[in-house]
Amino acid sequence: MSKKIGLYIGGRRFDIDVEDEFAKYLEVQMESDFNIEGNNELKSIMQAYVRKNYELYIQNKDIKSILDKFEN
Repeated sequence: MSKKIGLYIGGRRFDIDVEDEFAKYLEVQMESDFNIEGNNELKSIMQAYVRKNYELYIQNKDIKSILDKFEN
């Protein structure tokens, strides 16, 4: 089953359909990154994108470090 999640960006509403299980996670993340009740400027979208990619970078670095320990 899917759920529709919406966000206003630059005065336009964007809706996406995601699976229910992921929707719960995504809603929490979006609330921490965006103004859920109002409009979001493109700058805030870019900042959130960079923040999330930095988090992925750190996670990948940590995973690589853990894997390196197992390989040695």
